Amino acid sequence: MKDIFIDNNVAKNFSNPLDNEYKKLIEWIINYDESIVAVEPDKKKDFAHLVVNQKLLTEYLRSSYNCFHSTSMPMIIALLTRQGRLIKHNNSLIGELKSQLFSKKILRNILSNEEDHCHICTIIQSNRKKALTYDENLTIDLKSFPNYNIEVSDRPEKIGYE
Repeated sequence: MKDIFIDNNVAKNFSNPLDNEYKKLIEWIINYDESIVAVEPDKKKDFAHLVVNQKLLTEYLRSSYNCFHSTSMPMIIALLTRQGRLIKHNNSLIGELKSQLFSKKILRNILSNEEDHCHICTIIQSNRKKALTYDENLTIDLKSFPNYNIEVSDRPEKIGYE
């Protein structure tokens, strides 16, 4: 499954992207052929899926409140939800994973703030473990998280999302 985690600090600029690489990313996310999936339901995995949690959805909606541009996050979320391409990890599963993964040793070495720990768990639960964020501390934590190979960048072309 072609899934990706996009932090709000990246997604908040989707309503009016200036950068061609971000335009390509948005097009990749939006692109979906229902006629193909209707005939071959397994083909749905060949299209983009967005990995989220409740905290991230709240961040998306707060930063894009009353923005109805077709590439804004509320519109993309609505589209992906209708098409069954939004992968939402629930808080109880994130809490369980957090209690398993965030030992005292890891918590001592982690740079990101506690509010981002649910994002780390969400990315770890994702299929491809690919993330876009501008948050430098979160990036460092994801790249160095033990036993997981997480691909993270602030640029879409650097993580090979397609």
